[in-house]
Amino acid sequence: MREQLIKAMKHNQILDIVYIAKDQSITKRRIKLIKISGNHVQAYCFSRHAKRNFIVDNILAVHPVNKKARGLHA
Repeated sequence: MREQLIKAMKHNQILDIVYIAKDQSITKRRIKLIKISGNHVQAYCFSRHAKRNFIVDNILAVHPVNKKARGLHA
């Protein structure tokens, strides 16, 4: 997963992720990566309209957002 995130950040991609939150709920987020440090990712979350921190091990799936969908949802 970490390698996918690093590659996406290098290519400045917007991602849809499936994430396990602290309360064990599963959420879907659209993010733009800012920084990867150890087991943590800092990203801008379009759902929350704010910078958020995510634990890499809690990211279940990563899907790049294509350019057409960016204009609609990002």
